[in-house]
Amino acid sequence: MISDRRSVLTAGLVLSTLISTRGEAQTAPPSAGGPSSPGLPQPRETIDLWPGKTWPKGPPGSPGSLPSEVTTERSTDPLITDRAVLGISVPRLAVFRPDVPNGAALLLIPGGGYKHVVVDKEGYEFARWATARGFTCFVLFYRLPYDGWANRADVPLADAQRAIRIIRHRHRDFGIDPERVAAMGFSAGGHLCADLAVRFAAQTYAPGDAADALSAKPFCAAPIYPVISMDPQFAHAGSRELLLGPNPPKALEAAHSPDRNVPTDAPPHFILHAEDDDVVPVENALLLRAALRARGIAVETHLFQHGGHGFGLRKAAGKPVGHWPELWRDWARTQGLA
Repeated sequence: MISDRRSVLTAGLVLSTLISTRGEAQTAPPSAGGPSSPGLPQPRETIDLWPGKTWPKGPPGSPGSLPSEVTTERSTDPLITDRAVLGISVPRLAVFRPDVPNGAALLLIPGGGYKHVVVDKEGYEFARWATARGFTCFVLFYRLPYDGWANRADVPLADAQRAIRIIRHRHRDFGIDPERVAAMGFSAGGHLCADLAVRFAAQTYAPGDAADALSAKPFCAAPIYPVISMDPQFAHAGSRELLLGPNPPKALEAAHSPDRNVPTDAPPHFILHAEDDDVVPVENALLLRAALRARGIAVETHLFQHGGHGFGLRKAAGKPVGHWPELWRDWARTQGLA
């Protein structure tokens, strides 16, 4: 069983179901492929971001041949899943509904260095934590920029913008306040979260339906151990190359460094990083904080001496950094999110 879970698994059955009823919420679990953690809540709905009735040729900028979705199980523990998904051609939201909604929604953007999307560790796990506290959560399966999409560097942002708009458009379905739609992202997903928070008004795709008339600005944003700068001095090299391509011009680096694009109407930010992060330097968080403060944007920043990179919930337990979810929740209350 463990060897099966560790193998590379395709999600063809899931994709065929999604494609056959595009645009509708799905009742089948939107599995990333492979078994899920036993005994834990799973999402029961999927929302396709780019329904076929409006985008019959696929998401904006689709290549001639769409990538094939593949899921790799990275965990060796039969009780814990750690799936990495690549080749996403049907960008979607996996929905976690709370028993008692508090009226707030949270878009969760997992990381993965723009190489894949780590849906369990930085998506489903926090969704379970947050839904237990009343938040309606939406885990974003976003397209990866190296898969042949046109305008590769803006493809993840287009998915994030569209996600916020769909959540707002369908707020009655989920019992949420359309204004109180927040975003949280981890690592490269933290870059996407910050990019969304500063470039929410950028036109990354042509509007297609009523949802696209709504704002993509999150109520507040929480980049967690985020990639921010595309400057080689500070950037996570892998994320930079996969997002921008090899040897990008300086103008492209600047356009996709959130710290260099903060508008005066950016939403409040909660930033979290560990000083001993040996994958994404802590300077990324500091650059974003300085840029927000320079624009007069409210920002709360928490730096921990120890934590490393990619701690999420599971690797933070028992350490001072393990208090970060409650720190975020307390801050969210001060912003009126919950």
